[in-house]
Amino acid sequence: MATDLTLRHLSVETPLGELLIVVSDDGVLLTAFEDEEPGAALERAERALRTPARPADVELAGIRREVSDYFAGVGRAFSAPPDLRLVQTGFPRRVLAVTARIPYGILATYGDVAAEAGSPRGARAAGNALARCPIELFVPCHRVVHAGRSIGGYGRYEHRKRWLLRHEGILV
Repeated sequence: MATDLTLRHLSVETPLGELLIVVSDDGVLLTAFEDEEPGAALERAERALRTPARPADVELAGIRREVSDYFAGVGRAFSAPPDLRLVQTGFPRRVLAVTARIPYGILATYGDVAAEAGSPRGARAAGNALARCPIELFVPCHRVVHAGRSIGGYGRYEHRKRWLLRHEGILV
């Protein structure tokens, strides 16, 4: 049974591989690089929301351009907001909302994010919420690091976090 929600998707070629982007009526719902099994991620989202996603290259041309500009080094922000409906409510959702506001080229710590999300001692829980973030880039989880400024984890995609931090000029 489909809902009234509309889901559209497109793929963008990036230096880190092809990136699937799924957009709802409210913003970017999901991103998945080719090494993250984007087809399976899309199916899980469609099942969770009980609505199919349709290809929409033309409708999403602005998002394609912004992502391409970001990877070309000329874009620093995305106009489409993140749609957090696939994220557990409560603290995890607050963590991602806080993280979505971290500007290009700026680092925050897991502790900073946890405190701003309402749990000053929740750095580890913030890290867990970020590890499950379904909206990479649009929620810039790569900009969150350990208190000692080591880059921390990024699931099994630490190479991608390192690349993104170098791309933004944060990591030399």
